[in-house]
Amino acid sequence: MVNGSSPNEKQYEKLIRLLEKQLANTNEQNKELTKQIESLTQQVQHLTKLLYGSKTEKSKYNTLDGQGSLFEDDPSFSDSEHTEEQSQQTISYTVVRRVQKKRNDSLHHGVETEEVHHYPKNTVCDCCQHSMNEIGSVIVREEAKFIPAKMMKVQHIEHAFECKNCKSHSSQSANIKRGKAPQPAIQRSIASPSVLAKVIYDKFAQYLPLYRQVKEWNRYGLDTNDKNLSNWVIRASHDWLLPIYDRMKMMMMSKSVLHVDETYGQIINRSDGKSGQTNAYNWVYRSVPSQGPTMTLFQSSLSRARSVLESFIKGYSGTIVCDGYSAYGKLEGVTFANCWAHVRRYWLKADSKNGRIGVSYCDELYRLERKFKQLSPSKRRKKRQKFSKPIVEKFLEWVEVSPFYGKNALAKAAEYTLNRAKGLKAFLDDGRIEIDNNPAENAIRPNVVGRKNWLFSVSEAGAKANAICLSIAETAKSNGVDFYEYLKKLLADLPNLGIQQNPEILDQYMPWSKIIQAECRK
Repeated sequence: MVNGSSPNEKQYEKLIRLLEKQLANTNEQNKELTKQIESLTQQVQHLTKLLYGSKTEKSKYNTLDGQGSLFEDDPSFSDSEHTEEQSQQTISYTVVRRVQKKRNDSLHHGVETEEVHHYPKNTVCDCCQHSMNEIGSVIVREEAKFIPAKMMKVQHIEHAFECKNCKSHSSQSANIKRGKAPQPAIQRSIASPSVLAKVIYDKFAQYLPLYRQVKEWNRYGLDTNDKNLSNWVIRASHDWLLPIYDRMKMMMMSKSVLHVDETYGQIINRSDGKSGQTNAYNWVYRSVPSQGPTMTLFQSSLSRARSVLESFIKGYSGTIVCDGYSAYGKLEGVTFANCWAHVRRYWLKADSKNGRIGVSYCDELYRLERKFKQLSPSKRRKKRQKFSKPIVEKFLEWVEVSPFYGKNALAKAAEYTLNRAKGLKAFLDDGRIEIDNNPAENAIRPNVVGRKNWLFSVSEAGAKANAICLSIAETAKSNGVDFYEYLKKLLADLPNLGIQQNPEILDQYMPWSKIIQAECRK
């Protein structure tokens, strides 16, 4: 009996081991599924929040459990309750009378004034029939009057003169002088500098697509179409705005700190053979105010590859402030400073107790930055070393020792932070470097707003013209220059200055030059 049962026991043991192994595998699978369910649940919560929640990045963790107050706008609900002794105190009030404002402050100083006088129908006294004398007048209202733009035909006529005295002597050659009209911005085109400036201004400052401008031009008295307008923008940009753009780029590459970002767009007719639905990209490069006049340059490209960045900043040496995109890295002569705003967003998405801790570290750094904002770069560096550096080190140490694993939002935030620890510390050692890449993100917004209106570029030439015009527009704006007046001056002056032979003339036409500041200041 004993010998007979021995093989059965061995089979039972094998079966038990097999079942235990299967159970262990099932447990592992359950753990993985639990992690996936947790990750998917967080994704659903995040997407639901994007659809229906607040779009602001302001932290909701300053209040208990992230809950806001229903009465936060009314201080009477948040003030502490008065005790009997406090309630009996005498309170005195000082009444400050407001100085009455002038009428219609919205009208700029120097706007032409038209007076419309209203007199009685007759000035004969109804009682005694004698003539009445004026005893005063009062302004009963002021209103803004709009005078629509009008189209004019300008004919440039060259007059020729000859010397009759010289002509009468057969031994002398005829002496003739002839007036010379200025060169147009576009040869054999009806578009004057003012028309070209208006087309470009409306598209890149008012974000009005060319096909919608056509109706307005027809109303003014100019019959045209969107193809004509597009050709005008491309020609004017290539011939006269590109030299300004290239001059700015040369100056920008001499700076030691740049902000860089990119956003997508669409180009219908691509040279790489890809579909027009494939994303093209607009890169933006922005200098910092501590290194002279602020410049913003856009670059149109078919891809988001690192080679695009390398070709634009070829020969550049310095620091680039950027987000965590992989193209930013491993460039010779370039160090990268990463953006704390992106780090904060990752921790904000991790809607949990640890997520709140991560956000609080970032908020503490930003509170310090607001205090240091007006300081010089050297003083700001000293303050950061003293106050900001300990917070950064404590934050990174906390992330490193915390057990954040898996694919959930918390683990992603930790991984993003640790992978960019070196770049996140860069702002501590240089007061010229901003804590985040918000200057570049703010600079790229006009491109995003415009993209929603004009949707796409038909050709790569059009996309390049868009990038040039946006660059001039944003640089002019950051230097306090009226974009329309600036364009009008560039397109009127540059065709007559020989800038190809004397490119140094362009320095007088930079948005920060004395000439432009005097003539085109807002």
